[in-house]
Amino acid sequence: MMTNANLAALSAAGVSVWLDDLSRQLIASGELASRMSTYSVVGVTTNPAIFQSALKDSSAYSTALTEAVSADRDVDAVVRALTTADVRDACDVLAGVYSSTDGVDGRVSLEVDPRLADETEATITQAVELSGVVDRPNVMIKIPATAAGLPAISEVIGRGIDVNVTLIFSVDQYRKVAQAYLTGLERAAEAGHDLSTIHSVASVFVSRLDSEIDSRLPGDSALRGKAGLANARLCQEVYDEVFDTAGRFGPLAERGARPQRLLWASTGVKDPAYPDTLYVTGLVTHGTVNTMPFATIEAFADHGVLEGDTVRGSAAASHDTLDALRAEGIDLDEVFALLEQQGVEKFVTAWDDLLATVRTRIDEIPAGQ
Repeated sequence: MMTNANLAALSAAGVSVWLDDLSRQLIASGELASRMSTYSVVGVTTNPAIFQSALKDSSAYSTALTEAVSADRDVDAVVRALTTADVRDACDVLAGVYSSTDGVDGRVSLEVDPRLADETEATITQAVELSGVVDRPNVMIKIPATAAGLPAISEVIGRGIDVNVTLIFSVDQYRKVAQAYLTGLERAAEAGHDLSTIHSVASVFVSRLDSEIDSRLPGDSALRGKAGLANARLCQEVYDEVFDTAGRFGPLAERGARPQRLLWASTGVKDPAYPDTLYVTGLVTHGTVNTMPFATIEAFADHGVLEGDTVRGSAAASHDTLDALRAEGIDLDEVFALLEQQGVEKFVTAWDDLLATVRTRIDEIPAGQ
């Protein structure tokens, strides 16, 4: 099977291609393995909306549902059984990549219950439980970068569990996430963990920022579609500062610690007026991850263009863009707070929909089966 040249070039530029999608059908049919070969996919991310979509119409879960229900008809328990099984199986498909990249890639992310976004201790407890239930070294537990999530991130990292920090919208928020990761590494070192085995990514959402800010700008504004890339590129500036070995990270790096990679999320273009590869071509720099819905992967495979490193070296222009938005009356702090709130709410809604979908399917299975 031929590997797509455009995506191979993106990978060679230092961007790990992860697929923002997962279902039992994708695994069982061999399609996930095929996408790994053809489209250079080396990781998978999931969220409640992805699982809800997978379970809603798929007959691939019928047997698994019956088996799960025979053990426990509680809807939360059934959802846990189904989602962790999918993640475990995907981890197995990606195990070879995990091994060949020394744990950097070959990753599959599984999110804690989004209803726990404001509960630190409950998030920690569930993160530990999910890691144990999946029981694969290449699973990453997704924890939101909320005020309650930050201390949970430090504690979970401190226990040697890999974390994908999600719902990052601002540069300041990302800085707090990176510092929380360093705190976690320091705790892990104190606890005697091998720091070289601990991995984390920080998921910066891109297109949602453009959607919100564009809605506040005049239709002919030259600033439309500029905020998402500028904001993400400035997170890279913070990354290069925080993970400079001359600073706090240095002693940790000497003990084998790895930087927390930036992951570009929400990279499917929502405005059809923009190029469908905007958030791929515009976010190319080594040592990063781009998780994409399959439509975006296919678009880049078909007509994606590399323009060199489009992130590092762009800090001044990116600062200018955000300053220009402020000059236009855009309250960026208010936008970032709104997007975080909406992000949590959207995931909670998707989770509720997932529970409702599974509850309906449970009701279709006679008691005793």
